[in-house]
Amino acid sequence: MSSPGIVTNVSSTVRRAGIAPARVRDLVERTLRSEKIKNAMVSVAFVGRGAIAAINWKYLRHKGATDVISFGMGRDAPGMPAVGDIYICPDVARQNARRNNVPLRQELARLVVHGALHVAGHDHPTDDTRTQSPMWKKQERILATAD
Repeated sequence: MSSPGIVTNVSSTVRRAGIAPARVRDLVERTLRSEKIKNAMVSVAFVGRGAIAAINWKYLRHKGATDVISFGMGRDAPGMPAVGDIYICPDVARQNARRNNVPLRQELARLVVHGALHVAGHDHPTDDTRTQSPMWKKQERILATAD
């Protein structure tokens, strides 16, 4: 399933990320292909609470740990490669999975797709309406076909 034009680097500073690197690469590739992106360099890092809280404060000025933060470097033109970094905190994802009564792997897959859509240039509202946004609906469609 690997495409030579989409390169995904997966790393982890936590003992257990909770999702296989091959699955992460597949989800990033599926997401970017759904956006007609053929060339990309994406880094996905699984980090602890302290690291994601530091990133959250430094770059977004939000306090505390969160589940996913992504940075898309933007593309100058549609044919240009997508470049971005995705940071996921499995500990926060585990809490969300319990609260939403879903398996941890499913929640982590959702965060990978969510982050990849941000790298592709999508955004959503930050309030409770985000689950009704076009980005969220696209995310759920990708997840439904990714099993």
